[in-house]
Amino acid sequence: MELVLGGMALVSGLMLVLWLLHFPLKNAALVDVGWTFGLMLLALYYAWKGTGWPVRSWLCAAMVSLWALRLGGYLFLTRIWGAEEEGRYKQLRKDWESNVGLKFLAFFLAQGLLDVLLSLPFLLICLNPEPRINAIELAGTALWLTGLLGEATADAQLAGFKREGRGGVCRRGLWNYSRHPNYFFEIITWIGYGTFALASPYGWLGMLSPLLIAYFILRVTGIPATEQQALRSKGEAYRHYQETTSVLVPWFKK
Repeated sequence: MELVLGGMALVSGLMLVLWLLHFPLKNAALVDVGWTFGLMLLALYYAWKGTGWPVRSWLCAAMVSLWALRLGGYLFLTRIWGAEEEGRYKQLRKDWESNVGLKFLAFFLAQGLLDVLLSLPFLLICLNPEPRINAIELAGTALWLTGLLGEATADAQLAGFKREGRGGVCRRGLWNYSRHPNYFFEIITWIGYGTFALASPYGWLGMLSPLLIAYFILRVTGIPATEQQALRSKGEAYRHYQETTSVLVPWFKK
């Protein structure tokens, strides 16, 4: 509990700073970057303060840090650096109408709380004293690496399409077989974390994190919000894309 409370204080402080920064930047997408680096902060904190075998703890922290630096850097470059605020956040401002600043504060802090919940597998891993890495943990690492490389590939393909400035719907590479290959591989990454945690005491609790990630991607802030914005900005072209392309799992065209 001491680790959890300490981690909650750290990530809440991070989100508070980013909320203050979002005013001069006029870009609430800072919350996405904060969500990513908040998880890295928690993994490093658990590895430092946890009582588990240091090799395992710092391996977990390194995995999370590599994921966060890659994804957080990508989000910063595409959504913050020289970019206008994303359409979905502009839409939130319209929907909320009044007290927008305070509502965004609640939103930022909620993302910090979500980080604490999602970091459960990291906490369990960093409390495991067993002085060896077993086959389950190796399998989790392999799944994590698959997710990391797949998501990086999908993001690179989308970024390349946007740089060309042609507009329309990206159907390059993985995007020809899935409308959201980045989200698919993000879920695989989290299944990797959960699998890694299965080797630790109460490790089955770590599988709650990939389930929660999948729920948010499929039902809340991931696919629903992204597709609504795509329909607003791309119209009939995106409707045709929806009719012919798998929503998540890469698969053959209809």
